[in-house]
Amino acid sequence: MVILDDIKNELVNARPEVKELGEVLQIERSKQELADMKKQMEYEGFWDDHEKAQKVTQKCNTLERKIENYERLVALLEDTIALIELCIEEGDDSSTDEIVADAAKFREQLEAEKLKTLLTGEYDNSNAILTIHAGAGGTEAQDWSQMLYRMYNKYAERHGFKVDLLDWLDGDEAGIKSASFMVQGENAYGFLKSEAGVHRLVRISPFDASGRRHTSFSAVEVMPELSDDVEVEIRPEDIEMQVYRSSGAGGQHINKTSSAVRLTHLPTGIVVSCQTQRSQFQNKDYCMKMLRAKLVEIKEREHLEKISDIKGVQLKIEWGSQIRSYVFMPYTLVKDVRTGCETGNVQAVMDGDLDNFINAYLKALSHGTLKAASAASDD
Repeated sequence: MVILDDIKNELVNARPEVKELGEVLQIERSKQELADMKKQMEYEGFWDDHEKAQKVTQKCNTLERKIENYERLVALLEDTIALIELCIEEGDDSSTDEIVADAAKFREQLEAEKLKTLLTGEYDNSNAILTIHAGAGGTEAQDWSQMLYRMYNKYAERHGFKVDLLDWLDGDEAGIKSASFMVQGENAYGFLKSEAGVHRLVRISPFDASGRRHTSFSAVEVMPELSDDVEVEIRPEDIEMQVYRSSGAGGQHINKTSSAVRLTHLPTGIVVSCQTQRSQFQNKDYCMKMLRAKLVEIKEREHLEKISDIKGVQLKIEWGSQIRSYVFMPYTLVKDVRTGCETGNVQAVMDGDLDNFINAYLKALSHGTLKAASAASDD
């Protein structure tokens, strides 16, 4: 019974923390906002404006999930405390294992909800657009880029996010030269913004007959998908558009017609492309989404006053400034140089287990303790 007493004290002491969390998440305000929106959806003619109705529906779904997650947390806390009190009162310890598991689940869910309070950026609740570029190193870097693409797909699966491939350029012998894809889900950008930067791989190359160790680099860009009401000034004369025939081994993802679109923003040199949609119009639309998002992301990151302040030189990838190293040989280690977060379980990371790295980044970001990415020598 000593174990149950200890768990009960821990959970009872967590009540003020849970209450404070509800205030930070503005649960009561969210409930009122949700009720108002549901009334709005009952108005005659509401569904006539499909675009507006869709936005309201999405907002309702987001609010419902937030409220449900918090209420589920509160229910787990109170139900576990009640079960402990019942077991102590009856002198029955047969449910101890269940209680220990529920208490651990509560702590895990509490940390997850607290983490969401760190997502305070203007676009954190948006979908995320990721682009992976292979660095110097030919086949090695291109294979590494495809490994990263798989890693982010696995991460998305773990969190119930949807992935839409936008562009894909095959490597010369293996892997990919580049890929762009959208990750759709609540707070996708807020979580995945931590992945922007250069990722470094150290391993024995499967493409080297001599079995030598190689170091490869790939860069990951992360941008928020912007809603249409976010104004971004892009002059038509500043855009050069190319239409080309889709190619590569993208299989079902690639539309093999001359509908692929590449847009170049002349003042900055930004290039975006899309080839996976059904028509040239749709591909151009996605290209414009990516271009708008890229310009806004750079403007925010560089603390610039306006889009026209962006200079092309700022878009160059600095291959020496990796944010994270993945070492496969002679030992296994994944380490984030900005936060110091590390793990020896490389395979779990490559299978999408990025939560510890993302959590460490968000906490460091909120505390202002992020370290600059640095160039590390070969391990």
